[in-house]
Amino acid sequence: TLIAETRAAKRVLETASPPTFYLPPDSVQLDALDPDTGTSLCEWKGRAIYFSVRTDRHCVKKAAWSYPEPLAAFSAIRNYLAFYPDRLDCYVDGERVRAQAGGFYGGWITDEIAGPYKGEPGTGGW
Repeated sequence: TLIAETRAAKRVLETASPPTFYLPPDSVQLDALDPDTGTSLCEWKGRAIYFSVRTDRHCVKKAAWSYPEPLAAFSAIRNYLAFYPDRLDCYVDGERVRAQAGGFYGGWITDEIAGPYKGEPGTGGW
């Protein structure tokens, strides 16, 4: 288990996406994360950095990301970590999360979330 159960997660809602959960660093086994290459820029949150998740047997490249210096409106997620549910098994209240389509987006789809969402076929023009 990479993450301890936490109620301190930040649930971020973005336009046309299911929510993304950002977890506080003290709820994550940080020694299982290795800095990865590349960054990305979100016009609302700022520059993200990426991490690989390492176990004794596997390394999942760019499985997590964080905003070490987010823009002011998103300062609440500074150094929090988000994980791609298409690369790792992620759960909310015992329900396994389904990944937002598209490979880049980090939305977590649960039974309570209704689409359509960015990333699905035909949504490229949103």
